[in-house]
Amino acid sequence: MHLLDLHPLIALQQEFRRSMRRLYADLCRELRADFVDLSRELKLPTSFFDRLRSELPLESYSTWKVVGWIETLNDLLYLLDVCRQLESEQDLRDFASQLFEECQEKFFEHGYFDDIFPNGRPQARGLEKRVLVLCRRLAGELTQEALWFDPGLSVTWMRQQKLNRWDVSGNLKDHFEKAELPGTISTGVGGAWCQAPPDVQKVLSQTSGAMVFRVDSSGIRVKVGKRISSVWSVGQGVAQWHWGCHAPAVAIQSNHEPVTIGPTLVYGKERQPKRVRSTDQRQVARIGCAWETIRLAWPDGHGVLALLTNRIIPLQAKGVVSFSYRHRPGLSFINCFDRDNLDLIDDLIHENSHHHLNLLLRKHVMYRGDHNQKIFYSPWRRTLRPLRGILHATFTFTMGALLFQHLALWGAGRHGSVRWKQAGLSRRDLQRACFRCLEEVESVRYSLLDLQYADKSLGWLTSAGEHLVRELLAAITDVERISTQFRHDVERSSFGPALRRHIKELQRARHTYGPIHASQSRS
Repeated sequence: MHLLDLHPLIALQQEFRRSMRRLYADLCRELRADFVDLSRELKLPTSFFDRLRSELPLESYSTWKVVGWIETLNDLLYLLDVCRQLESEQDLRDFASQLFEECQEKFFEHGYFDDIFPNGRPQARGLEKRVLVLCRRLAGELTQEALWFDPGLSVTWMRQQKLNRWDVSGNLKDHFEKAELPGTISTGVGGAWCQAPPDVQKVLSQTSGAMVFRVDSSGIRVKVGKRISSVWSVGQGVAQWHWGCHAPAVAIQSNHEPVTIGPTLVYGKERQPKRVRSTDQRQVARIGCAWETIRLAWPDGHGVLALLTNRIIPLQAKGVVSFSYRHRPGLSFINCFDRDNLDLIDDLIHENSHHHLNLLLRKHVMYRGDHNQKIFYSPWRRTLRPLRGILHATFTFTMGALLFQHLALWGAGRHGSVRWKQAGLSRRDLQRACFRCLEEVESVRYSLLDLQYADKSLGWLTSAGEHLVRELLAAITDVERISTQFRHDVERSSFGPALRRHIKELQRARHTYGPIHASQSRS
């Protein structure tokens, strides 16, 4: 498959949707068959989850919100199984050690590892309690989010269960992973939200956001302390929102689905999430301009971007690069405050490339075993990384090299100066794009040698992994050939010393870390 061929990606996305819907059905079946007692203890509405599965449209099964919810449910069942094993386990110390090792790999993105082993050691004492507390938290988050996927369905299900009312404990604090504002409820699957009125906001601030959702035959209300506020109601077939309801901000009307901009996630001095706040419209405009620049300069890359990225969270975090999550496809956290316009364009493609590779990895096994050993030098992080990290980096920065190559040619062509000015870029940005293209060629070449070593000498890559490496090699070879047009200019520019230092650093790293000797020529 060609890296930028849309047709296989569209087919793969459809297959991914069907597989997530099957996973959802399997999880509901497992809850009913194996965890009836624990589900009851955690107040999990299993039959409601099952009903919701049949109501969600197939297209939603590839979105950041629905996939993230299903992945969390999958994590919960894993932890419920741990609870079940702990009930009969004789050697808790050995079990804790095994669980410690497994969680280091399984939960590297989620942070559950810190919940289960808060002191960073395989501590057996109190393990069962810690796991159960985590299960309660996840069960509460899952139920609250499911409630608002479709409030009408929640009321209908409650009626069918012949319940007078259904109380769901919840919390309206800001949510960092989903970038949700405090005092708001996220509704539907596309990023819409409703906001509590001022009087409810005031009470919430005094109760750390804790509250109860009360579902009855007329709608859903929120109970905070003694204060009860109607959020959504239905009467005579007409639904009505009582809290202010807001559609997500749309930055780009894509051919596939609109690209929405969420609230801004703000980090503190310790480089940890601190709060979520509303996004300034200037940042929405910047993202829209960057998106349009990619469309004009690199149509093929833009096609993949429009297919796989559908929600962007501005990130205000000094010293923190943009990021995304494997379990939330299409959701990109982009640093819009500590990065300039060229960086913004680069970050959009970079995070989309993670979504791209994650989609491929959902279908294809590309390496054998976990191989979590940090033995390969990363030219980008300048540290040792496991095979998984090197594969992701090589893929995403190959896409970066392609982006910079197209930007450089677009900016150097006829009317190039006008184009770059309209994109909010300067002539120095053009020089920097040329430099970044050459820099990425050198870095990608370095890591491709390591991936080839992992394949030929260690036998770690599968046939799908070998195929991907060949495609990356072909792509970077093509970029390297085209980049000769501006290599001499970069070497003579103010970026020349930086490029030469970078090449020397890679030569030293190869000599220091191997496993390919520095004397070996490029393939």
